[in-house]
Amino acid sequence: MFEAKQELEVIKQVRRSRDNRMALLVSIATLVVVVALQSVYFGFGPGHQVAIASASASNAKLVPPISAGKGKIWPGTLTINNAALRISVDGKVAPQAASNVIVLATKKFFNDTKCHRLTNSGVYILQCGDPTGTGSGGPGYTFGPIENAPNQVMVPGTNRKAGFYPAGTIAMARQSNKADSQGSQFFIVYKDSYFPNDTAGGYTVFGHIVSGLNLLTPFIDAGIANKSNDGSPAKEIKINSLVFDFMKPVKPVPAPTKSAQPHKGSTSGPTPGGN
Repeated sequence: MFEAKQELEVIKQVRRSRDNRMALLVSIATLVVVVALQSVYFGFGPGHQVAIASASASNAKLVPPISAGKGKIWPGTLTINNAALRISVDGKVAPQAASNVIVLATKKFFNDTKCHRLTNSGVYILQCGDPTGTGSGGPGYTFGPIENAPNQVMVPGTNRKAGFYPAGTIAMARQSNKADSQGSQFFIVYKDSYFPNDTAGGYTVFGHIVSGLNLLTPFIDAGIANKSNDGSPAKEIKINSLVFDFMKPVKPVPAPTKSAQPHKGSTSGPTPGGN
């Protein structure tokens, strides 16, 4: 009888040990999945500031010179689906990214390109800038490192940290864990969002929407294809143009024309002085 009880207790201990191992494996697997999903979620899209950017990564000779936009604020108009959004690009805090976008804009690189990605759960972005409209295209070069990324803060209501990107933020997209994979793709944050850093850090914030962000609402509210939370917009969203103010043609000032002197005693036209 005693031996039977001992045997039963041994069986119970083995089962408890097995159950504990199983629970531990499930917990590890869940953690791995969560981390992987976060990485995939912003695999080529929307973290901590590294340094002033310098050309690196692929085809560095093709990267626009940092001097093109460095040290200045650049106002412009981003027209999406014929809705004109006033924007400001900051060459003081993100000189390489600003220079890149400005030079591409002067080449009309962004004109008539589709915004290929929309997210509407947890993080809220519209991603654009890919000439192929697929999410895999770019300008033929990449650059880094990351500039002007928000510091991580505690996300309200959670015990985790992430970078805060307020509505209206314009930032560079990139590949996961690769600071020097920035190209032409960028994203617009249309609702306050928190993006977790990866091993490379956060995301280069190079500008913001000054006015007109609400004009995107009808296109965003149309939803995402296949009714998912991350994918192509259900209805096409296209950049018509990106034009910085310095690119607009200056209207010539007409030369002054000589006007006939009023005849003596005429009451037409203004006269100097008064009563």
